[in-house]
Amino acid sequence: MNLPATAPESPDTALSIALPAALDGRDGINRARGGHRQIAADSDVEAVRLWLAEYAGSPHTLRSYRKEAVRLLLWATQALGKPLSSLTREDFLLYERFLAAPTGDWADPTLPRRGGTRRLFDGPLSERSRHQALGIISGLLSYLVSAGYLAGNPLALRRRTGAAGKRIRRVERYLDHALWEHVLASVEQWPRLTARDHQHYERSRWLIRLLYGTGLRVSEAAHVKAADFYQRRGNWWLHVVGKGGAEGEVPVSAVLMADFARYRVFYGLAPTPTGNETAAAVMSVTGDPHRHLTPAAVYLIVKEVFRRAAAMLDTTDPAGAGTLRRASTHWLRHSAASHQADAGTDLRFIQKNMRHASIQTTGIYLHAEDDRRHSETVREDESAVAPDVQRGRRS
Repeated sequence: MNLPATAPESPDTALSIALPAALDGRDGINRARGGHRQIAADSDVEAVRLWLAEYAGSPHTLRSYRKEAVRLLLWATQALGKPLSSLTREDFLLYERFLAAPTGDWADPTLPRRGGTRRLFDGPLSERSRHQALGIISGLLSYLVSAGYLAGNPLALRRRTGAAGKRIRRVERYLDHALWEHVLASVEQWPRLTARDHQHYERSRWLIRLLYGTGLRVSEAAHVKAADFYQRRGNWWLHVVGKGGAEGEVPVSAVLMADFARYRVFYGLAPTPTGNETAAAVMSVTGDPHRHLTPAAVYLIVKEVFRRAAAMLDTTDPAGAGTLRRASTHWLRHSAASHQADAGTDLRFIQKNMRHASIQTTGIYLHAEDDRRHSETVREDESAVAPDVQRGRRS
């Protein structure tokens, strides 16, 4: 698999990829002919770039969508010798099978993650990841149909698995209360012998508490400012700009504000933020209050926290250690919602706190009822078999 020459990616470059003229889509068999075009793009790359530009205000979404677009463009042109605008429903059936088992250079672990010879996959995509990838691509194709660029969306024919789609699944990527308390305790054992160690400790300590206490997404945490914390009627709130530019308000506890005050004082700032501050809520690695951490830095710091916490459990709780090694930043968001639900917080409030569009999404965090059902079922089951077990032991 040879990647076309690409320019270095930057926040201002949504898609930098060059395709052969014969495969650029100008003569694609699925191109719309006649009618009124809504966009001026003449090639597939130009059209995809315009679609990505719609998400310029959502960096995390932009990166995710760009990744799927690049994968499809390169697979179509290199594996099938077709432009995107010539793909049929049969081609997408092949693509779905390919996502489940990418081969060769596509997922070669010896290749780097970046650059012109990079690999595009870390391995086979799970069923959920394949569904998400095809959903993103279907959104792209529908956009191009609406724009008058494509005649139709081949993925619109994709069969909906109604029963599977409607099945309620409880979220599993979260930390139970005991593991979360272990993570907090493990950070307190980090060395603070040097100024750099102490700075790293304070930053990591504050960051995981911020993510858990507010349920922020990684991109949101990376860009939140001290001035986004404000008081109303004696209560602290956090103003958040989330996915798609949607704004929300998240309640902030007095305990979390005390942690924030500690972090700020460590850097010589006033304990309480003011509305006209320009300081970041989580400062850069160098401690510059006017520079934010990147989403990638937030992710790596949290992964290190989990990795260190896991190492402390290897001998006493291997299963817990394994869970922590799989955990990432988004697990803290899931943990926040799950623990709020466990505490009996009204589901409508959790929906607002997590800024979910649908309360059905929030419902996946309701574990307490399942726990109670399991406990009562197993207790009754155990009482029924206990006499037999006892007889077996006596015999």
